[in-house]
Amino acid sequence: MRNFPLTLLLFLFLASTLVHSKELPRVQPAEVGMSAEGLAKIDGAVNKLIKDKKLAGGIVLVARNGKIPYFKAFGKKSIEDNTPVTEDTIFRIYSMTKPIVSVATMILIEKGKMELDDPVSKYMPELGKLKVYNKEKNVDSKRDMTVRDLLRHTSGVTYGFLGGPVGWMYYKEDISNKKHNLKTFITKLSKLPLVCSPGEKWEYSMSTDVLGALVEVVSKKKLDAFLKENIFDPLDMKDTGFYVPKEKQARFADLYNSDDKGGLKRGDPANSSSYLKNPAFLSGGGGLVSTARDYSRFLQMMVGKGKFGKRILKKKTIRQMTKNQLPDHIPSIAFGKEIRDGIGFGLGFNVVYQKSKFAPYAAVGEYGWGGAASTHFWVSPKDKLFVITLEQTMPYNWNMEIGVKQIIYDAIVEK
Repeated sequence: MRNFPLTLLLFLFLASTLVHSKELPRVQPAEVGMSAEGLAKIDGAVNKLIKDKKLAGGIVLVARNGKIPYFKAFGKKSIEDNTPVTEDTIFRIYSMTKPIVSVATMILIEKGKMELDDPVSKYMPELGKLKVYNKEKNVDSKRDMTVRDLLRHTSGVTYGFLGGPVGWMYYKEDISNKKHNLKTFITKLSKLPLVCSPGEKWEYSMSTDVLGALVEVVSKKKLDAFLKENIFDPLDMKDTGFYVPKEKQARFADLYNSDDKGGLKRGDPANSSSYLKNPAFLSGGGGLVSTARDYSRFLQMMVGKGKFGKRILKKKTIRQMTKNQLPDHIPSIAFGKEIRDGIGFGLGFNVVYQKSKFAPYAAVGEYGWGGAASTHFWVSPKDKLFVITLEQTMPYNWNMEIGVKQIIYDAIVEK
């Protein structure tokens, strides 16, 4: 009896480890109400992209009811080295970093460290009273950006690659230089005008990079350390980070540039990529690398209403993040003249709020996002389904997502 407390402590430790390391089980499609014959059509769709040289290789993972009926790797992670994509291949996920950093922000909000409608200037005074670009003379912003603005991309911040006068200023100032830390980034950003007053329109932007800096200021921890402690370790996302350590570099994929007409050219070789070194600029908007297995754990937490093994967020927070948060005067998100009818934005995710011509294959209530190298994920809460498609192809394209999406929805035989 004297050893009972020690035995109990050991049992509790082992039990917590088992919860922590639980894997999503692989099952036959029928077990989750899906058709094996239907899901098998994914193979043909992806292999055609490879045959047409629109894709070097990639991964498709389908999960439903907390189980995986389909998880397959295709093609090459390096055409030149003749090395295949494997299930544990590491990919640059670029803007699929945004949902993770958005979750980190909501963790701090749940802890009472800040509030959604706090002005960002409360924590970073240099981002208060910014000017708005005007061709003749910059004008005062109507109000300061809030935390909510950053999460839903209504902050007035932009991206250099979107062009326009302010975008070119971003390029000129080189504000996302990997040698700069987040404090330097914020200092540079504070000296540039906004494209509009916060809340006026939806503008895809470096807002989530600002969130990354905000997480550092509020938590008093480096962004990578905060993510590891609060998301990566609890969810056992063991291959996700801002760089690829030496012992994992053999699993890292090359990046390819495609002309979408049968031409693929290696753009960023894995063995000489900047991702092999830990950057000073920890980009909350696009800096992470990850695997299909790791990202599936993050999405299972979202589908599990904030919990997978361990609770990361409250149920009500997940509901808030995955509903359309755009004000009435912003009916849909838009990239320049490309208006994505029926698609709004939550707190870190795009949200499909109605059927539209832009995304006829999407389910109402679906949320998700993608990354610059044509990575994608989507979640359909009503179907208890999520899908991850990973590849390394620039410029950004929809080929694989659109190629498999209807196939996957059609494979659901039990609603």
